[in-house]
Amino acid sequence: MATPRRGALAAGADRASGERARRRSTPLLGADPVETAPDGPPSGPTPVPAPPPSGSATGADSTTTKAASKRTTTRKAPSRKTSTRKVTTRKTASSTAAKAAATPPAPPRTTAVTPAPAPEPPARKHRPSPRVTSAPQPRATTQAGERTGRPRLSPREKARRDEAARRPHLRLAQPAVPPVDLPPPDPAVADAPSPGGLPLPDPAELVEALVGALRLGAQLAGVAPEDVEARVAQVLAYLRRRVEGEYDVDDFGFDPHFTENVFYPMLRPLYRHWFRVEVRGIENLPTTGGALVVANHSGTVALDSLMVQLAIHDEHPAHRTMRALGADLVFQTPFVGTIARRSGSTLAASEDAERLFRRGELVGVFPEGFKGTGKPFSERYKLQRFGRGGFVAAALAQGVPIVPCSVVGAEEIAPIIGNMSTLARLLGVPYVPVTPTFPWLGPLGLVPLPSKWIIEFGEPIETAGHEPGAAEDPMLVFDLTDQVRETIQQTLYTLLMQRRSVFF
Repeated sequence: MATPRRGALAAGADRASGERARRRSTPLLGADPVETAPDGPPSGPTPVPAPPPSGSATGADSTTTKAASKRTTTRKAPSRKTSTRKVTTRKTASSTAAKAAATPPAPPRTTAVTPAPAPEPPARKHRPSPRVTSAPQPRATTQAGERTGRPRLSPREKARRDEAARRPHLRLAQPAVPPVDLPPPDPAVADAPSPGGLPLPDPAELVEALVGALRLGAQLAGVAPEDVEARVAQVLAYLRRRVEGEYDVDDFGFDPHFTENVFYPMLRPLYRHWFRVEVRGIENLPTTGGALVVANHSGTVALDSLMVQLAIHDEHPAHRTMRALGADLVFQTPFVGTIARRSGSTLAASEDAERLFRRGELVGVFPEGFKGTGKPFSERYKLQRFGRGGFVAAALAQGVPIVPCSVVGAEEIAPIIGNMSTLARLLGVPYVPVTPTFPWLGPLGLVPLPSKWIIEFGEPIETAGHEPGAAEDPMLVFDLTDQVRETIQQTLYTLLMQRRSVFF
């Protein structure tokens, strides 16, 4: 039986579906179709083709073929190779359909459709994680903080947090433990040193160690250890009395406690070892009662008054204290005036001298004043004018003896070879000396030279035999003043002839 001829409508639908599938599956890059090998025999059972329907079922057959073609074209191939194979197959189908339009149609051949595998996601290349090789810069850190939105701390808030971090944390107080009765400690164990540190020494042991060190130092220096111990005891007693306020000061400002424990010990090294003072005629000073000591003045720096004061205190059997009379400039100088008053000096005034005489004090006076200390070295040991004799009038008024005193050696401690009078007027001082060491050596130029000193006290001149109003007689005052001056000058000449050397 001859196969019925397909209609023109079915042939056109087949051509349209094949052309649409070809356009959708054609790749963008042109390439030749790849021929594929014929598929092998299917692994499963081959379906048996159904016999073609009769001529009345031609329209239904064409409709079924059209739907199958649409399902085939809408399914995408997972790979390029499969798409090429499908395109080639569809081209062959189109050409076959065209030939079938001219020739009798052959029975349709159905092929089992195998489902395509699901597409796999494309593999990505490995990207290594970034590594930080350096610390972030301050600006980058700030910008990162701004990007992250974290609030920036103000300097005050940062300081408060740092202070809170440094503050020690509070601890909960432990509950009080009731006391437990312990046995008395063993004396042997109590005296043992603690394991955490050295044992604390006893104060008595410290004092003994200090005294031992001082005795050893005194032996090495050639000083008797007993003198060192006595001196240490005096210092301790002085400190105790100063702290407790057990000392007296008179109305002139004289502090005997300070003078004997501080002032005189400071002068003794100069007196004994630097100037090597030799004292003569100390017995001419009265043991009790008032007296007037009159001495020459020299040495650029008034050290002779200090040496005379110390000589009377140390060499006299009664260890008397001389109350020196000084000029106004001495007490107007800071620190020097305070030390002078505490050591017994007072202002050079006749009223003060008479008050001291009435108390039975030894009063020392240096009538030459600044004229004696500021004279050039060429006029050494030549006494200057003694003034108007006010000291003699005070002695006559109180009837106290006058003791002349001669000092040799003070002229050589700072020989004056010049005077800066202009600078002296600017500074308001009597003179600014130029010596072999000052001002060339600066402050070291003020150190006195170690000359050999001799202090001699002459026989006293009595004034008690004069009438009560003798102090008002200017001729008598002048005669006594000249007598004292001549006595001191002759004694200086005698001592200069007896001195072997200036420094020995």
